[in-house]
Amino acid sequence: MKVIITGTTGMVGEGVLLVCLSHPQITSVLSVSRKPTGITHPKLEEYIVKDFLALNLNDPKLKGYDACFFCAGISSVGMKEAEYRKITYDTTLHFAHALAPNPGLSFVYVSGGGTDSSEKGRMMWARVKGKTENDLMKLPFKHVFAFRPGFMKAVAGQQHLPGLYKKFSWLFPAILKLLPGISSTLQQVADAMIVAVQNGYGKKVIEIKDIKRLAARAQQP
Repeated sequence: MKVIITGTTGMVGEGVLLVCLSHPQITSVLSVSRKPTGITHPKLEEYIVKDFLALNLNDPKLKGYDACFFCAGISSVGMKEAEYRKITYDTTLHFAHALAPNPGLSFVYVSGGGTDSSEKGRMMWARVKGKTENDLMKLPFKHVFAFRPGFMKAVAGQQHLPGLYKKFSWLFPAILKLLPGISSTLQQVADAMIVAVQNGYGKKVIEIKDIKRLAARAQQP
């Protein structure tokens, strides 16, 4: 399987990238990011794109892949709705269209817990992410999944970690044990993405319990 991963210089994207590079069934990875990952690997090719909204809808570099794991994103803290919508909704949908949606390609969008599928709630970020999920699911991909992970433990070897994560990472063993309903590992998230696009799943919105269920399948012989 050949995959595209965005947001590879962020925590989620980098974790998914590292898992994919080590996965025996992933033969090729295209990182699409605004800056280099700093990783060298025979499976990895990098495509530096400063503005995703400037991507050509017929970009040949985006063709020939089986799945896209869209891990790019930004916090809504301190942002106006118009600005957040441009980055979260407009950029994601433009990138999805640039892939030329077709039945041979799957799209996984990293959303967030608490996303508002009704698009009518009070929380701005939740409405925007809800609309993003809903409109992606209207596109003619083979599969579209909206992953809603919670707290995540990083993959070994990650370099692009938020300062708060580094400060409180020592708490993760306790969080994973005491709060399993809101936490998982990034290894589980990446494994779940791979299994979902390979085999499908009965739900399009993937919550933490689904992530763990899918990840467990990855460990089965």
